[in-house]
Amino acid sequence: MPPQTRRNPRPITPARLEEMALAYVARFATSAARLDDYLRRKLRERGWDGEGEPPVAALVERYVAAGYVDDLAFARARAGSLLRRGYGARRIGQALGAAGIDQAVRDEVHAGADEQRRAALALARKRRLGPFGPPGAPPADRSAREKQVAVLLRAGHPLDSARFLVDAPSVEAAELWAEANEEN
Repeated sequence: MPPQTRRNPRPITPARLEEMALAYVARFATSAARLDDYLRRKLRERGWDGEGEPPVAALVERYVAAGYVDDLAFARARAGSLLRRGYGARRIGQALGAAGIDQAVRDEVHAGADEQRRAALALARKRRLGPFGPPGAPPADRSAREKQVAVLLRAGHPLDSARFLVDAPSVEAAELWAEANEEN
């Protein structure tokens, strides 16, 4: 069988750039920065077949104005998804920053203390940390405890929350802690 040769992709025309942007926002929930990065990457890969500079910034602005791209809605959805998966505020902030979300928008969607506690509990339950470990298992030794605390820290939870969950005497105590108000 003869080796297949790769065809060089044709440069992007203004109409094709518009089609690519529309297809991207139709398929993915995205931020303005991600759409901009996607279009610029495609232009680097394939080249530009139009007059002057490609109108990427103007295209992104037009999609934001039309409501096809909404950074606040994207940030809310992404933060909610990460919270449900058990990630903490620090890790969520990093993910939103990597998606090009402005700091003001990140501050607006920042989870409250009660939501962060529930997220930490969800991760502890999912990863079988602390009291959620196998029933009848002996208490974790120091090395195992440090590894469990490290799991929670890497997920973006504060040290005091990680220590409490790993050292919680029972599942009920961990659940009560997660449901406690910030004032308690």
